[in-house]
Amino acid sequence: MKVKEIATAAGVNPDTVRFYTREGLLQPTRNPDNNYQQYDAEDLRRLRFARKARQLGFSLPEIRQILARADDQHSPCPMVRDVFQQRLVVVEREIAELQQLRKRMISALAAWQEMPDGTPDGHTICRLIEHWDDPSAESCCEEPKHE
Repeated sequence: MKVKEIATAAGVNPDTVRFYTREGLLQPTRNPDNNYQQYDAEDLRRLRFARKARQLGFSLPEIRQILARADDQHSPCPMVRDVFQQRLVVVEREIAELQQLRKRMISALAAWQEMPDGTPDGHTICRLIEHWDDPSAESCCEEPKHE
């Protein structure tokens, strides 16, 4: 198979095939007649595997490690489980942090609805940000009255 053919078969674009080839995950041969890279069924299997692993959040070095273990006839499954369990802890922490950020954003938007716009005056840059969580924000953020 040529680059475009293997890309179509795997449901990726040709640049993805070229990337994984440069990274050493695919090992095409060269057609002696035209010097084109020729991919076989094993390359297609590895490409599909790499794509699924990326969808699950595995990094390129991790995928390379998994494939190397499999190439050496060792099961990569214990390593996959360990990496995945560790990654899940990180993802859950990131989700919790994002949920907290969402709450702060909702709170800020609600507070900003009532706050007037301000002009930087040498003491403030943007009153919305500086006083969103300040209960006395309304009094500190009022524009000075010019009489």
